[in-house]
Amino acid sequence: MSAELVNCNPNLAFAETLVEGLAAAGMRAVCIAPGSRSTPLALAFDAHPAVEPYVHLDERCASFFALGLAQAGGRPVGLVCTSGTAAAEFHAAVAEAYMAGVPLVVITADRPPELRHSGANQTIDQVTMYGDHALWAVDAGLAERDAPGVALRNVRTLAARAVGVADGLRKGPVHINIPFRKPLEPAAPYRPRFERGAGSSAQHGVLMPTARQLDRMAELVAAHERGWIVCGPWAGAPPTCLVEAVAELGKRTGYPIFADPLSGLRFGAHTEAAHVVGSYESFLQHGTEFEAPEVVIRLGAMPTSKSLNEYLDREAPLFQVHIRSSGVWADDSHRVRTFLQVDEPAFCRGLAERIDRGLGSWAESVMAAERRCAGIQRAFLEASWFDAAAVAASVETLPAGANLVAGNSLPVRHVDQFAGPDRRQIQVFGNRGASGIDGVVSTAMGVAAADRDAPTMLIIGDVSFCHDMNGLLAASKLGLDNITVVLLNNGGGGIFRRLPIAEGHAQFEALFLTPPELDFGKAAALYGFAFVRIDDGDRAGLAQALSASIKGRKAMIVELRTDGARDEQLRRKLIEEFQNVREDRS
Repeated sequence: MSAELVNCNPNLAFAETLVEGLAAAGMRAVCIAPGSRSTPLALAFDAHPAVEPYVHLDERCASFFALGLAQAGGRPVGLVCTSGTAAAEFHAAVAEAYMAGVPLVVITADRPPELRHSGANQTIDQVTMYGDHALWAVDAGLAERDAPGVALRNVRTLAARAVGVADGLRKGPVHINIPFRKPLEPAAPYRPRFERGAGSSAQHGVLMPTARQLDRMAELVAAHERGWIVCGPWAGAPPTCLVEAVAELGKRTGYPIFADPLSGLRFGAHTEAAHVVGSYESFLQHGTEFEAPEVVIRLGAMPTSKSLNEYLDREAPLFQVHIRSSGVWADDSHRVRTFLQVDEPAFCRGLAERIDRGLGSWAESVMAAERRCAGIQRAFLEASWFDAAAVAASVETLPAGANLVAGNSLPVRHVDQFAGPDRRQIQVFGNRGASGIDGVVSTAMGVAAADRDAPTMLIIGDVSFCHDMNGLLAASKLGLDNITVVLLNNGGGGIFRRLPIAEGHAQFEALFLTPPELDFGKAAALYGFAFVRIDDGDRAGLAQALSASIKGRKAMIVELRTDGARDEQLRRKLIEEFQNVREDRS
């Protein structure tokens, strides 16, 4: 049978045109969950030489894996599933991608229009099913055997627009819903016919700040010595030019840089010369010895630190300026006076060129508080073993060039509070858009798959781990040997111990802590991971296990058992030490 007859199926022609268009627009990876209605898409993606397919049994795992792959890879990732509730399983990751600004192209196969709202099996309303969580959603037309040329050109344009919108100034998820009529399969052995060079692209430029904007900011900074640069989370790894520009801006303005671990500014060689602050969560809780800043220049999303956000709200600096090229507002206390939708590196470079003040006495007092707090913290963690000390020790084992994925709830907060600035280049990832715990394991596997030469460490709590244990399957299926999972088993949702409900409520454990009480060694064996259980207080055992995993390139789960109630008591004791030192100095 000729290739023309083999490929006469209009569904396959549609899928091939779409996939070729997506590849031409820059897509290089797709995550596919198996199903019948998505057969044309699966075959076309699998056959295209420029797009690497990752097949996942579980749609939710596939979606969060794609999220990690897009964060670490820095380009849009495709996501494909069949019709029905399979598409609904993507929704949590789509919401996270929308809130965090991670580029995804979500392609859901659907039943044809005549089967919608008819009671047909595996048919739900998929049109705009992600609502406002998609930057753009389109219900593609049916594939036709004798479609005019404009119809296929429309598919190419659709692909270019999808990638262009997902990877635009404001990055995020795009949803393409595609109805297919049967037959879905080729009539003979599949021979794809990709039309090379037939694709299009949708590109964007850079929003440059005007000279007037920069001059006015320079005047403001020159008139106010007391200022901070606050860098919140960045979706994925920020470009090197941004890190360098922010560091240079900090040196020339004399403004300390308050760097969230997910900002890309907490770790790297620039920390040796720039004035990077990382202990703010601790020393801002009970006030400060120095006056509040008058100017705050903000970059990125809302900081992870509760103390930092509350301090800026309470002290209400005269001028808060937020720089964000995406145009997405992130100011829950509504204290920002000026919002500039301009390119962040261009703004920082332009402002740095207009001022050269250096570190003043007030800024030195801020850095003195940072050094003093970091010293107290380091001594306390060396003397007391609890979950925060284990997190700090785990981060210290990472070599330069490693990736760190911080789970939500306690892990990311411990990394923020206790993993101080360091010259090692470590890239930190996390799902801080919607801050859910539902797909953290899969996200980490996506990060590890994006760069198999770099060690990737996931620090995650026991409850979050239970939410996404099936995400471990990707490691064994893909042969990932560069992943180390540090599992904090502190008897349930330890973050809830910080809430008022934890004080003496009879049902606190049953309703909030919800300890899993599982043998995680069996989970490791099930998914082909090496497993080590570290007893409470065994620092040497932790170091040895992490070294065996990272240096030996062995996928491993290292379970750290701690007492959650004692962990929180020690954390509060550490904060009291900061307060006592401050009062003594006063």
